[in-house]
Amino acid sequence: MHRFVPLIRHPDLLTVVAHFWPRPLDERRFPVQKNLYRTDEETQVLVEEQSAGVAPSGHLVLIHGLESSSRAGYMKSLASAALHAGFSTHRMNLRSCGGTESLCRTAYHSGLTADLEGIVRELATSTGQPVFLAGFSLGGNVALKLAGELGERARGLIAGVCGVSTPIDLAVCVRRMEEPRNRLYEVRFLRSLRRRMRVKHQCDPARFPLDGIDRVRSVREFDDRFTAPAFDFRDAAEYYETQSSIRFLDRVRVPVLLIQAKDDPVVPFEPFTRSAVTANPNIHLLATEYGGHVGFLSRRQPRFWSDAVILDWMQALVRGTSRPQFQY
Repeated sequence: MHRFVPLIRHPDLLTVVAHFWPRPLDERRFPVQKNLYRTDEETQVLVEEQSAGVAPSGHLVLIHGLESSSRAGYMKSLASAALHAGFSTHRMNLRSCGGTESLCRTAYHSGLTADLEGIVRELATSTGQPVFLAGFSLGGNVALKLAGELGERARGLIAGVCGVSTPIDLAVCVRRMEEPRNRLYEVRFLRSLRRRMRVKHQCDPARFPLDGIDRVRSVREFDDRFTAPAFDFRDAAEYYETQSSIRFLDRVRVPVLLIQAKDDPVVPFEPFTRSAVTANPNIHLLATEYGGHVGFLSRRQPRFWSDAVILDWMQALVRGTSRPQFQY
Protein backbone atom coordinates (compact mmCIF):
# COMPACT_ATOMS: atom_id res chain seq x y z
CA MET A 1 0.00 0.00 0.00
CA HIS A 2 1.28 3.45 -0.95
CA ARG A 3 2.21 5.80 1.85
CA PHE A 4 -0.45 8.43 2.52
CA VAL A 5 0.72 11.88 1.49
CA PRO A 6 -2.17 14.30 2.04
CA LEU A 7 -3.08 16.61 -0.79
CA ILE A 8 -3.66 19.36 1.80
CA ARG A 9 -2.58 19.32 5.44
CA HIS A 10 -5.22 21.74 6.71
CA PRO A 11 -8.03 19.52 8.11
CA ASP A 12 -10.93 21.81 7.21
CA LEU A 13 -9.68 22.52 3.71
CA LEU A 14 -9.10 18.84 3.04
CA THR A 15 -12.56 17.98 4.39
CA VAL A 16 -14.21 20.51 2.07
CA VAL A 17 -12.08 19.76 -0.99
CA ALA A 18 -12.71 16.02 -0.62
CA HIS A 19 -16.45 16.67 -0.37
CA PHE A 20 -16.51 18.49 -3.72
CA TRP A 21 -13.83 16.46 -5.55
CA PRO A 22 -15.24 14.77 -8.71
CA ARG A 23 -15.71 11.04 -8.20
CA PRO A 24 -16.90 9.27 -11.35
CA LEU A 25 -18.92 6.08 -11.14
CA ASP A 26 -19.37 4.05 -14.35
CA GLU A 27 -23.11 3.41 -14.46
CA ARG A 28 -22.99 2.23 -18.08
CA ARG A 29 -20.62 -0.65 -17.45
CA PHE A 30 -22.20 -1.30 -14.04
CA PRO A 31 -25.92 -0.40 -14.35
CA VAL A 32 -27.60 0.78 -11.15
CA GLN A 33 -30.60 -1.07 -9.79
CA LYS A 34 -32.65 0.85 -7.23
CA ASN A 35 -34.08 -1.75 -4.87
CA LEU A 36 -36.34 -1.26 -1.89
CA TYR A 37 -35.74 -3.47 1.14
CA ARG A 38 -38.69 -3.83 3.50
CA THR A 39 -37.12 -4.06 6.94
CA ASP A 40 -40.34 -3.95 8.93
CA GLU A 41 -44.04 -3.36 8.32
CA GLU A 42 -43.61 0.42 8.33
CA THR A 43 -40.21 0.79 6.70
CA GLN A 44 -38.64 0.49 3.28
CA VAL A 45 -35.08 1.59 2.63
CA LEU A 46 -33.61 2.35 -0.78
CA VAL A 47 -30.38 0.65 -1.84
CA GLU A 48 -28.56 1.48 -5.07
CA GLU A 49 -26.98 -1.77 -6.24
CA GLN A 50 -24.44 -2.56 -8.96
CA SER A 51 -23.25 -6.00 -9.96
CA ALA A 52 -19.62 -6.84 -10.66
CA GLY A 53 -20.66 -9.87 -12.72
CA VAL A 54 -21.92 -13.41 -12.38
CA ALA A 55 -19.22 -14.47 -9.90
CA PRO A 56 -18.26 -11.50 -7.71
CA SER A 57 -15.56 -11.79 -5.07
CA GLY A 58 -18.11 -10.67 -2.50
CA HIS A 59 -20.55 -7.91 -1.64
CA LEU A 60 -19.88 -4.49 -0.14
CA VAL A 61 -22.63 -2.59 1.68
CA LEU A 62 -21.84 1.12 2.02
CA ILE A 63 -23.49 3.32 4.66
CA HIS A 64 -23.39 7.11 4.44
CA GLY A 65 -23.02 9.79 7.08
CA LEU A 66 -25.31 12.31 8.77
CA GLU A 67 -27.80 13.91 6.37
CA SER A 68 -26.19 12.34 3.32
CA SER A 69 -27.29 9.63 0.88
CA SER A 70 -26.19 6.88 -1.47
CA ARG A 71 -25.11 9.57 -3.95
CA ALA A 72 -22.37 11.00 -1.70
CA GLY A 73 -19.00 11.29 -3.39
CA TYR A 74 -17.22 9.00 -0.94
CA MET A 75 -19.91 6.35 -1.52
CA LYS A 76 -19.46 6.56 -5.29
CA SER A 77 -15.66 6.45 -5.36
CA LEU A 78 -15.46 3.43 -3.05
CA ALA A 79 -18.21 1.69 -5.00
CA SER A 80 -16.30 2.34 -8.22
CA ALA A 81 -13.09 0.90 -6.80
CA ALA A 82 -14.91 -2.13 -5.43
CA LEU A 83 -16.73 -2.85 -8.70
CA HIS A 84 -13.51 -2.73 -10.70
CA ALA A 85 -11.97 -5.10 -8.15
CA GLY A 86 -14.79 -7.61 -8.62
CA PHE A 87 -17.10 -6.81 -5.67
CA SER A 88 -20.81 -6.12 -6.14
CA THR A 89 -21.86 -2.98 -4.29
CA HIS A 90 -24.93 -1.91 -2.34
CA ARG A 91 -25.08 1.81 -1.50
CA MET A 92 -27.61 1.99 1.30
CA ASN A 93 -29.75 5.00 2.11
CA LEU A 94 -30.45 5.23 5.82
CA ARG A 95 -34.11 5.30 6.80
CA SER A 96 -35.89 8.32 5.19
CA CYS A 97 -32.76 9.38 3.25
CA GLY A 98 -32.31 9.58 -0.51
CA GLY A 99 -35.82 10.96 -1.01
CA THR A 100 -37.56 8.10 0.83
CA GLU A 101 -39.20 10.08 3.64
CA SER A 102 -42.66 8.82 2.63
CA LEU A 103 -41.54 5.16 2.74
CA CYS A 104 -40.71 5.15 6.48
CA ARG A 105 -42.84 6.07 9.46
CA THR A 106 -39.75 7.03 11.44
CA ALA A 107 -36.43 8.61 10.52
CA TYR A 108 -32.93 7.27 11.15
CA HIS A 109 -30.68 7.84 14.12
CA SER A 110 -26.98 7.30 14.81
CA GLY A 111 -27.38 3.82 16.29
CA LEU A 112 -30.35 2.40 14.38
CA THR A 113 -29.05 -0.96 13.13
CA ALA A 114 -32.24 -2.87 12.28
CA ASP A 115 -32.36 -1.83 8.62
CA LEU A 116 -28.70 -2.62 7.99
CA GLU A 117 -29.08 -6.00 9.68
CA GLY A 118 -32.05 -6.83 7.47
CA ILE A 119 -30.10 -6.02 4.31
CA VAL A 120 -27.05 -7.97 5.46
CA ARG A 121 -29.11 -11.04 6.32
CA GLU A 122 -30.85 -10.98 2.96
CA LEU A 123 -27.56 -10.67 1.06
CA ALA A 124 -25.81 -13.35 3.10
CA THR A 125 -28.72 -15.75 2.64
CA SER A 126 -29.34 -15.11 -1.05
CA THR A 127 -25.74 -14.96 -2.28
CA GLY A 128 -23.73 -17.18 0.04
CA GLN A 129 -20.75 -14.88 -0.58
CA PRO A 130 -18.76 -12.68 1.82
CA VAL A 131 -20.56 -9.49 2.85
CA PHE A 132 -18.44 -6.51 3.92
CA LEU A 133 -19.66 -3.26 5.48
CA ALA A 134 -18.09 0.15 4.98
CA GLY A 135 -19.54 3.02 6.97
CA PHE A 136 -18.59 6.66 6.70
CA SER A 137 -18.90 9.00 9.69
CA LEU A 138 -22.32 8.26 11.27
CA GLY A 139 -22.66 5.24 8.96
CA GLY A 140 -19.52 3.82 10.53
CA ASN A 141 -21.11 4.03 13.98
CA VAL A 142 -24.14 2.10 12.69
CA ALA A 143 -21.99 -0.63 11.10
CA LEU A 144 -19.69 -1.03 14.11
CA LYS A 145 -22.60 -1.08 16.56
CA LEU A 146 -24.30 -3.81 14.52
CA ALA A 147 -21.15 -5.95 14.58
CA GLY A 148 -20.92 -5.52 18.35
CA GLU A 149 -24.58 -6.26 18.91
CA LEU A 150 -24.32 -9.49 16.93
CA GLY A 151 -21.10 -10.60 18.60
CA GLU A 152 -20.38 -14.23 17.70
CA ARG A 153 -23.55 -14.32 15.59
CA ALA A 154 -21.90 -11.97 13.10
CA ARG A 155 -19.70 -14.82 11.89
CA GLY A 156 -21.21 -16.16 8.71
CA LEU A 157 -23.11 -12.93 8.11
CA ILE A 158 -20.38 -10.28 8.01
CA ALA A 159 -16.89 -10.85 6.59
CA GLY A 160 -15.54 -7.54 7.85
CA VAL A 161 -16.47 -3.99 8.84
CA CYS A 162 -14.65 -0.77 7.98
CA GLY A 163 -15.37 2.56 9.64
CA VAL A 164 -14.01 5.78 8.15
CA SER A 165 -13.94 8.95 10.31
CA THR A 166 -16.37 7.33 12.74
CA PRO A 167 -17.93 9.09 15.76
CA ILE A 168 -17.62 6.05 18.03
CA ASP A 169 -18.44 8.20 21.09
CA LEU A 170 -21.38 10.39 20.12
CA ALA A 171 -21.33 12.64 23.18
CA VAL A 172 -17.66 13.49 22.69
CA CYS A 173 -18.26 14.29 19.03
CA VAL A 174 -21.26 16.52 19.77
CA ARG A 175 -19.12 18.46 22.26
CA ARG A 176 -16.50 18.91 19.54
CA MET A 177 -19.20 20.07 17.12
CA GLU A 178 -20.20 22.78 19.59
CA GLU A 179 -16.76 24.38 19.53
CA PRO A 180 -16.74 27.80 17.79
CA ARG A 181 -14.33 26.57 15.10
CA ASN A 182 -16.92 24.01 13.98
CA ARG A 183 -19.91 26.33 13.83
CA LEU A 184 -20.12 26.16 10.04
CA TYR A 185 -20.35 22.35 10.13
CA GLU A 186 -23.08 22.51 12.78
CA VAL A 187 -25.09 25.12 10.89
CA ARG A 188 -24.94 23.00 7.74
CA PHE A 189 -26.14 19.88 9.56
CA LEU A 190 -28.91 21.80 11.34
CA ARG A 191 -30.20 23.26 8.10
CA SER A 192 -30.49 19.79 6.60
CA LEU A 193 -32.02 18.26 9.76
CA ARG A 194 -34.69 20.96 9.86
CA ARG A 195 -35.46 20.40 6.20
CA ARG A 196 -35.90 16.65 6.74
CA MET A 197 -38.14 17.23 9.76
CA ARG A 198 -40.38 19.49 7.71
CA VAL A 199 -40.75 16.79 5.05
CA LYS A 200 -41.50 14.17 7.71
CA HIS A 201 -44.03 16.56 9.27
CA GLN A 202 -45.92 16.67 5.99
CA CYS A 203 -46.06 12.86 6.01
CA ASP A 204 -47.11 12.54 9.67
CA PRO A 205 -47.76 15.82 11.54
CA ALA A 206 -48.59 14.10 14.84
CA ARG A 207 -45.43 12.00 14.94
CA PHE A 208 -43.15 14.82 13.75
CA PRO A 209 -44.24 18.11 15.34
CA LEU A 210 -42.30 21.20 14.40
CA ASP A 211 -42.82 23.18 17.60
CA GLY A 212 -39.75 25.31 18.21
CA ILE A 213 -37.67 23.85 15.38
CA ASP A 214 -36.53 27.27 14.18
CA ARG A 215 -35.22 28.08 17.66
CA VAL A 216 -32.91 25.07 17.79
CA ARG A 217 -29.30 26.26 17.70
CA SER A 218 -27.24 23.08 18.06
CA VAL A 219 -27.21 19.41 17.07
CA ARG A 220 -27.43 18.51 20.76
CA GLU A 221 -30.56 20.63 21.15
CA PHE A 222 -32.08 19.09 18.02
CA ASP A 223 -31.44 15.60 19.38
CA ASP A 224 -32.82 16.55 22.77
CA ARG A 225 -36.04 18.02 21.39
CA PHE A 226 -36.68 15.84 18.34
CA THR A 227 -34.48 12.74 17.92
CA ALA A 228 -34.70 11.48 21.50
CA PRO A 229 -38.51 11.74 21.89
CA ALA A 230 -39.08 10.14 18.46
CA PHE A 231 -37.21 7.01 19.59
CA ASP A 232 -38.25 6.95 23.26
CA PHE A 233 -34.90 8.06 24.65
CA ARG A 234 -35.14 10.10 27.84
CA ASP A 235 -33.02 12.87 26.36
CA ALA A 236 -30.02 13.47 24.12
CA ALA A 237 -27.63 12.29 26.84
CA GLU A 238 -29.31 8.86 27.04
CA TYR A 239 -29.41 8.67 23.24
CA TYR A 240 -25.67 9.31 22.96
CA GLU A 241 -24.81 6.99 25.84
CA THR A 242 -26.77 4.00 24.55
CA GLN A 243 -26.15 4.37 20.82
CA SER A 244 -22.39 4.97 20.68
CA SER A 245 -20.59 2.05 19.07
CA ILE A 246 -17.73 2.25 21.58
CA ARG A 247 -20.06 0.56 24.08
CA PHE A 248 -20.19 -2.49 21.77
CA LEU A 249 -16.66 -2.76 20.38
CA ASP A 250 -15.49 -5.23 23.01
CA ARG A 251 -18.06 -7.71 21.66
CA VAL A 252 -16.93 -7.50 18.03
CA ARG A 253 -15.83 -10.90 16.72
CA VAL A 254 -15.31 -10.14 13.02
CA PRO A 255 -12.40 -8.22 11.42
CA VAL A 256 -12.71 -4.45 11.79
CA LEU A 257 -10.65 -1.74 10.12
CA LEU A 258 -10.87 1.78 11.53
CA ILE A 259 -9.46 4.58 9.37
CA GLN A 260 -9.15 7.74 11.41
CA ALA A 261 -7.24 11.00 11.00
CA LYS A 262 -5.83 12.51 14.18
CA ASP A 263 -6.66 15.99 12.84
CA ASP A 264 -10.35 15.22 12.14
CA PRO A 265 -12.12 18.51 12.95
CA VAL A 266 -15.37 16.92 14.17
CA VAL A 267 -14.33 13.48 15.51
CA PRO A 268 -11.80 13.69 18.38
CA PHE A 269 -9.09 11.03 18.37
CA GLU A 270 -9.14 10.34 22.12
CA PRO A 271 -11.87 7.62 22.02
CA PHE A 272 -9.69 5.57 19.67
CA THR A 273 -7.04 5.27 22.38
CA ARG A 274 -9.42 3.53 24.80
CA SER A 275 -9.24 -0.18 25.60
CA ALA A 276 -12.49 -0.89 23.74
CA VAL A 277 -10.47 -0.26 20.57
CA THR A 278 -6.93 -1.22 21.55
CA ALA A 279 -7.68 -4.41 23.52
CA ASN A 280 -9.81 -6.18 20.91
CA PRO A 281 -7.54 -8.20 18.57
CA ASN A 282 -10.23 -8.14 15.88
CA ILE A 283 -9.92 -4.36 15.54
CA HIS A 284 -7.14 -2.75 13.53
CA LEU A 285 -6.80 1.03 13.85
CA LEU A 286 -5.16 2.81 10.94
CA ALA A 287 -4.48 6.30 12.30
CA THR A 288 -3.05 9.06 10.12
CA GLU A 289 -1.69 12.42 11.22
CA TYR A 290 -3.70 14.18 8.52
CA GLY A 291 -6.89 13.47 6.60
CA GLY A 292 -9.62 15.72 7.96
CA HIS A 293 -13.13 14.30 8.15
CA VAL A 294 -13.73 11.73 5.40
CA GLY A 295 -10.95 13.46 3.49
CA PHE A 296 -7.92 11.27 2.74
CA LEU A 297 -7.23 12.77 -0.67
CA SER A 298 -3.66 11.84 -1.53
CA ARG A 299 -1.10 13.96 -3.36
CA ARG A 300 0.06 10.72 -4.98
CA GLN A 301 -1.84 7.93 -6.68
CA PRO A 302 -4.16 6.40 -5.68
CA ARG A 303 -5.91 9.74 -5.20
CA PHE A 304 -8.67 8.23 -3.04
CA TRP A 305 -6.27 6.66 -0.59
CA SER A 306 -8.80 5.28 1.90
CA ASP A 307 -10.68 3.52 -0.91
CA ALA A 308 -7.50 1.72 -1.94
CA VAL A 309 -6.78 0.75 1.68
CA ILE A 310 -10.27 -0.67 2.12
CA LEU A 311 -9.99 -2.69 -1.10
CA ASP A 312 -6.59 -4.11 -0.10
CA TRP A 313 -8.05 -5.10 3.27
CA MET A 314 -11.12 -6.75 1.76
CA GLN A 315 -9.11 -8.67 -0.81
CA ALA A 316 -6.71 -9.93 1.86
CA LEU A 317 -9.64 -11.23 3.91
CA VAL A 318 -11.21 -12.94 0.89
CA ARG A 319 -7.90 -14.62 0.09
CA GLY A 320 -7.47 -15.60 3.72
CA THR A 321 -4.00 -14.09 3.77
CA SER A 322 -2.48 -12.02 6.53
CA ARG A 323 -3.50 -8.45 7.12
CA PRO A 324 -2.02 -5.96 4.58
CA GLN A 325 0.97 -3.96 5.78
CA PHE A 326 -0.27 -0.39 5.69
CA GLN A 327 1.98 2.64 5.41
CA TYR A 328 0.88 6.07 6.56
